[in-house]
Amino acid sequence: MPFQADFSLKNIYLPHKNIIMENFTKLKELIASMEVDADKFYNKASGAAGTRVRKALQEIKTLAQEMRNEVTELKNKEA
Repeated sequence: MPFQADFSLKNIYLPHKNIIMENFTKLKELIASMEVDADKFYNKASGAAGTRVRKALQEIKTLAQEMRNEVTELKNKEA
């Protein structure tokens, strides 16, 4: 059987998609790591835990915005 190359856009931007998925994994890890501090803040009124929650939420916001930009860029390249 002769060799056939697949030049679809799915393969061209694969490394970029891997970065998006890595960031998605980081996002899930950030949310999971915040759970203990959220519990301490909301149920035990720990001010320090509240500060850590706010810091984690800021990191989540930043990462989510980066991911949003990457997804938009990739979507526009594939269109």
